[in-house]
Amino acid sequence: MDDFARSLAKVLISEGGFTNNPNDPGGATNRGITQRVYNEFRTAKGFPTQSVKLISDSEVSDVYRSRYWDMANCGKLHSGVSYVLFDGSVNSGVSQAVKWLQRALKQLGLYQGAIDGLCGQGTILAAGGVNDDDGLISIIMERRLAFLKALKTWKYFGKGWSARCAAVLKTGQVWASGSVGPDPAFAFVDGGQAKAFISDAKPAPVIAIADGTTGSGFAGGAVTGYIASAKDQLSQFAGSSTFIDHALMWMTVGSIALVGAGAAYRWYAKRVQNRRADVLDLPTIAQAAGSQTTKAVAA
Repeated sequence: MDDFARSLAKVLISEGGFTNNPNDPGGATNRGITQRVYNEFRTAKGFPTQSVKLISDSEVSDVYRSRYWDMANCGKLHSGVSYVLFDGSVNSGVSQAVKWLQRALKQLGLYQGAIDGLCGQGTILAAGGVNDDDGLISIIMERRLAFLKALKTWKYFGKGWSARCAAVLKTGQVWASGSVGPDPAFAFVDGGQAKAFISDAKPAPVIAIADGTTGSGFAGGAVTGYIASAKDQLSQFAGSSTFIDHALMWMTVGSIALVGAGAAYRWYAKRVQNRRADVLDLPTIAQAAGSQTTKAVAA
């Protein structure tokens, strides 16, 4: 079989049959093809839409080749790498899968272009220059698994996705190595067929929470602001009462503790946000700030 045929055979095992899990963002799906994609395919062909349950074998092959294999330019990549990109495209969309490939190539120092999710000439040439496709595939799958773990839907489908990624990694590396032995064992694992989209990413920590206590000193946020106000009112009575002196002392300690906690949380939130940005292929905090500064200067 050619690369498309044998890759499709593996994908179809991973995808299984009809499913309509309420936690799966793909909705009604049959053999890995969602109802939305099937409707678009039928409409483009000038055919009336129908339930994805009725999709034919020839339509399945046509959708996979045109919508995923060709769109991701899988046919221009080495064996094994093409399958890994194809499977990722089916599960998370072509753009996301290509970003994993581009990130891996950049990590290997072979790609200097934008992480834009487009498998163009620059990406194809960089992939063609890899002399260790096993290593490339390993990096791609590491990024893919990290992406999946960053989704809210991981709690429902993590076991299935993990099994699928392990099988894809092993098969891709065997094909990339040009093995003449039998393919690794490959079986359907429920949950692995669920679609994994960036729209289901877990929310990032909110740095504004920390800014409330660190942004403008003690009076920066609502709580510290109230403490500062109370201190101002009580300070005129300092020395007149042991209770008031103790209250002022604990208010000062409380303000310092809040500011310290806010600074610690801000550090943690920025670290998590930057890690999340890397995993999800989003701009980091620094990049986003730079972009905003550039826009402001241009305006």
